[in-house]
Amino acid sequence: MSWLKKMAYVLCLVALLGAVSGCGEEGPAEKAGKKIDEAMDQAKDKMDDMGDDAKSAFDDLKKKANEAMDN
Repeated sequence: MSWLKKMAYVLCLVALLGAVSGCGEEGPAEKAGKKIDEAMDQAKDKMDDMGDDAKSAFDDLKKKANEAMDN
């Protein structure tokens, strides 16, 4: 086996070991990322709820305005 083939073999082996070892338990950055994702989902849900509340309030005001115009 030539020197170049041996080097390619070793590099492939190192890359494979690195990929396999990266699949272990999650580190602090991944944990923080998951917490950020959860916080963003909660914020989105609250914003959706606020949007629904605002739409309901607008619809109520529109209905009252239409009733006032009819009287």
